[in-house]
Amino acid sequence: MEQVLKSEITKLHIVQQAFTLFYENGFKSTSVNEVMIAAKMSKGAFYHHYENKTQLGLEVIELKIQKRVYEGMIAPLFEQGNALKILEHTFINRIKAFPLYDKEQGCPMNNFINEVGSYEKSYQVALKKIVENWKTALVEIIERGKSQNVIKKEIPSEAVAIYLISAFEGIRGIRKLYKDDAVLEQYISGLSLYLKQLKV
Repeated sequence: MEQVLKSEITKLHIVQQAFTLFYENGFKSTSVNEVMIAAKMSKGAFYHHYENKTQLGLEVIELKIQKRVYEGMIAPLFEQGNALKILEHTFINRIKAFPLYDKEQGCPMNNFINEVGSYEKSYQVALKKIVENWKTALVEIIERGKSQNVIKKEIPSEAVAIYLISAFEGIRGIRKLYKDDAVLEQYISGLSLYLKQLKV
């Protein structure tokens, strides 16, 4: 039992180091050797826990990226109250909460999608699962808003959900090009205007 726990702690440490390096330098540009140097472990230790870098990448997606999206963008949607206000607060609060480091690096999920989502099937499946879970939660809160009579009933819930995800992911990428938050402030203004169009 103790050995299993030690093994899991070691894997989590490797995943954390890999996540940081993938986030800063890209998945393709980061070697297994660089991950293990950052983790202060031998390459042999890596292959004791993982068959290859692809398997490690999947763990990074499932243990780090999925957790970030859930905690930041999905869990807040389940709060009680006015659905439209919760929707607005979730997106705006998340954008405002990012430290400079995250603003400069962009969205980890979006970075993965752009870099490897088109060629690795297992990554496509894992990343799509995160997007679908996010979309499902958004559709649910939009439908809740309709039942509360705060969101127009004729609004196509899935279309709005996909639009909100796309706009959020897009601004995370665009912010990497800028030296200040002016573009984020413009996004927030645009988001508020868009959400007002959904209001009854």
